[in-house]
Amino acid sequence: MGKVHNPSGAGVRAISTQVKNKTQKIREKEKAELDNAVSDDHETKVKDVGTARRNITRKKSTENEGTFDSHKKKQGGPGKGKWLDIQDGSLDDYADPVDVNDPLYDETKEGKYILSGGDALIGEEEPSGYYESEGKAIYGPMLTLPEFKIRLAESIREYFDSGDSDEVIRSIEELKCRSFHPEVVKKAISLSLDEGPRERELISRLLTCLHPTPLSDADMEEGFEILLQGLEELSIDCPDAKTMVGSFLARAVVDEVLPPAYLSTQNNERPGDPVVEKAVSLLSREHCTARLEHVWGPGDGRPVAELKTVLDQLLKEYLMSRELDEAARCVREMNASHFHHELVKRGVTHAMETADPKDALDAMSALFSFLTKNAIVSEYQVAKGISRLNKLLPDLSLDIPSAPELLSEFEIMVKERGCLPSSPKRVEVASPKPAENGTAQ
Repeated sequence: MGKVHNPSGAGVRAISTQVKNKTQKIREKEKAELDNAVSDDHETKVKDVGTARRNITRKKSTENEGTFDSHKKKQGGPGKGKWLDIQDGSLDDYADPVDVNDPLYDETKEGKYILSGGDALIGEEEPSGYYESEGKAIYGPMLTLPEFKIRLAESIREYFDSGDSDEVIRSIEELKCRSFHPEVVKKAISLSLDEGPRERELISRLLTCLHPTPLSDADMEEGFEILLQGLEELSIDCPDAKTMVGSFLARAVVDEVLPPAYLSTQNNERPGDPVVEKAVSLLSREHCTARLEHVWGPGDGRPVAELKTVLDQLLKEYLMSRELDEAARCVREMNASHFHHELVKRGVTHAMETADPKDALDAMSALFSFLTKNAIVSEYQVAKGISRLNKLLPDLSLDIPSAPELLSEFEIMVKERGCLPSSPKRVEVASPKPAENGTAQ
């Protein structure tokens, strides 16, 4: 049949027989594949038949869904990285004992002792502590280095107030951190750099007390080595750190805390170091031993002659102005509580030398009463100053004939103002010896 012109399409089927056959074959193929997938839980499909590449797809059965073992990695789930029961360490107690003759035998695994977190000293015989619950000895430092520094700083600051070196030694031994002992030298000196000369003198004495026990020669040398290495950082907060550390080095050599050869070694290792050169120059002076014993002054950093000059200026200014607050501020800034008895002695002497001694002595008693009530000068220092005046009374009488009477009046004034202790010790007064003609010598 040839071509037929039929624009309206009347009498022509909508779908040809060929399309229907092809569609039916496709549906039968899909149905066969679905039946095979239901019968087989894990079907392997091979795509691109005839090629070397295989794409494998695994499917889970909907019937067994939720019943798989999560410990098995093949089935996925949260089992990855989890310990099996046999690997959780529960069977370690039943393991075979290690033979002592085994070359790989390690006695530390037998539970005889515990190593601490710090670096223990090699060859350390005595343990640092004892772990009672486990029945094992502990070797090495009991604290970490930052914890040790915090405890040590607290002990040193308390030492600045009390001056008890035995307490510092006791606290260092109780910390049981022998491997950190070189840090004691650096910490003590660095803390004193921020304080006054009195605290530096205390640290110099403390280093003498710490040597050779609990700090050995090696600890001292290593401690100063650590201090010299970190001196640049200390100089940022304290510009005079290098000069003061040089004085500490020289004082340590004089106190036999460091051997003289230590400076020679440091001079060779650090040529031109100003700290080492400062220490060598202090040790090269004449009478260096006697001078270095007072390198920080008489405990407060000043020579006695300078303290006396400051006291004279303070007392004369007070007698002219009569300002209690200003005088109290100057006495407090001197930071010489051990020298206040000299303040009493010189104050009474200057008052006796004025034109109106009774009025000046009344002003002095008011000053000492103000200082005592504000806890600037202790009652003991006032009593000690009056005791010294009684002993010097014969010499005072040569320049001031009325000195005995004036001193007696002053004692009555300070007693009435409450400047003396409630039960003062009896002080024997050196009374002037009468001469043959009846006059005082």
